Amino acid sequence: MRKKRKITTGEIVLFLILLMLAITTAIPVLFVFTTAFTDESVLASEGYRLLPSALSLDGFRAVLKYGKKLFVSYGVTIFVTVTGTIFGILVMSMYGYVLSRKDFPLRKFLTVFLMIPMLFSGGQLSMYIIFTSLYHMKDNILLLILPQSVQTIYVIILRTYITSSVPGELMDSARIDGAGEYTTFFRIVFPLMKPALASVGFMMATMYWNDWQNALLFMDSDNKKPLQLLLINIQRSIETLLSNRNIPSAALAAMQGRVPQYSATMATVVVVILPVMIAYPFFQKYFIKGLTIGSVKY
Repeated sequence: MRKKRKITTGEIVLFLILLMLAITTAIPVLFVFTTAFTDESVLASEGYRLLPSALSLDGFRAVLKYGKKLFVSYGVTIFVTVTGTIFGILVMSMYGYVLSRKDFPLRKFLTVFLMIPMLFSGGQLSMYIIFTSLYHMKDNILLLILPQSVQTIYVIILRTYITSSVPGELMDSARIDGAGEYTTFFRIVFPLMKPALASVGFMMATMYWNDWQNALLFMDSDNKKPLQLLLINIQRSIETLLSNRNIPSAALAAMQGRVPQYSATMATVVVVILPVMIAYPFFQKYFIKGLTIGSVKY
């Protein structure tokens, strides 16, 4: 019989540290969920609590009042997330494949070209001027997809995975059999990249799902605004209502605690983050493996 390995003091200390980090990370998420189901008058009188004295669905009712807008915003977010993730994975995996080929003459140039945006950025103002004045793409839903479709760190992850996990002899044998670069990539390399693609794909999808700044800058039409921007609009609408000076002070005081300002905001946050929280466990092993791959020096 094998002897049980003794747990060291260092492992216990590391476990306790990680446990504390997990608890401190989970508590804000729990506050979001409990606040979404808490009665607004209880929030006004007792503040935020993990175990509120009174529950209510007024926050979710306030969010569901947006009905069609909520449905349309969900559709926009899903479309942008799925399209952007697929397009980004395709472009970045081909870019990573090119960088992994040591015999490619433009390899060094493309490497420097890839690293420049990681070190230097023109900022949002320059991006706004280029896309609106030069390309005339204002209020174009492609602006929610294209600016973030290629990320330097994800290209490095995919390039490193190809270099370390796809045998070069396999690609050489394909060339001997007469396969071109596209055939070699799509039929041999791409199918072997599934762990890295799943990891990068989940990180890309999360980035697209949570993005709202590009929509705030470029989108004017209500049917092109994603879910995250709708969250901001809901919060602003409630704040405008409660700060309206034309409302008599007595009526305003009566509304305090009845208009679900904070519970509605947290209810929208729950609607936004719940799909990501459900999907994360299925991609967790690939996510961790992708981070490990990315830790290898470029």
